[in-house]
Amino acid sequence: MSIWTRMAEAIAALAKGEGLSAVFEKLRATPDRTVAFAIAVIALGAKMAKADGTVTKDEVVAFREVFVLPRAEEANAARVFNLARQDVAGYDLYARRIKAMYGDDDAPLCDLLEGLFHIAMADGVYHPKEDDFLHNVATIFGFDERRFRTIRAQFVAEADRDPYDVLGVDPDAPMEEVRAAWRALVRETHPDRMMARGVPEEAVKLAERRLVAINRAWEDIQGAGG
Repeated sequence: MSIWTRMAEAIAALAKGEGLSAVFEKLRATPDRTVAFAIAVIALGAKMAKADGTVTKDEVVAFREVFVLPRAEEANAARVFNLARQDVAGYDLYARRIKAMYGDDDAPLCDLLEGLFHIAMADGVYHPKEDDFLHNVATIFGFDERRFRTIRAQFVAEADRDPYDVLGVDPDAPMEEVRAAWRALVRETHPDRMMARGVPEEAVKLAERRLVAINRAWEDIQGAGG
């Protein structure tokens, strides 16, 4: 059974007139976090598409890079996307429901935010309204300013890149502490760990950007120290 078929089953309540935001509550109990992750990306992606007022072909292609979408399952994905765009609930409510769904486990929330950045940058333009949208979502997810800047720097070419922000350490931290932070982030970015927390296999490749940024930050700090 495909992720999209399982997703269609998970949102069956929509046919009964329940709002999409209520679906996130139902998914809190599901052992299949992959379904929850997929719905979260589609729902927030739809809300973000409204932020800059347009949905480009590039953004559609980018979504297909996050998820391999079989033609037979396009209707299921489109249904969630359209419902999210039409739902009167604001994206902040969606973000809070998703945050509640994952609780203190913020790793999938980071994966989700990276997926949204990937879609936002697909047309080559980072719109100020997209920045506001993603910044607010990050705040609801519980990410501080440093973590948001770190994720943004992975995707937005003109964004400032502080290697210490990337590794989440202070500039005056001992080198051993910096090395430990680097190693922990590399382990956390391993595909097996990502799939274990419910990230679809197709979306794991987005972590390549994160790993490149992590290793580059470590190399920059080493070079500055040497």
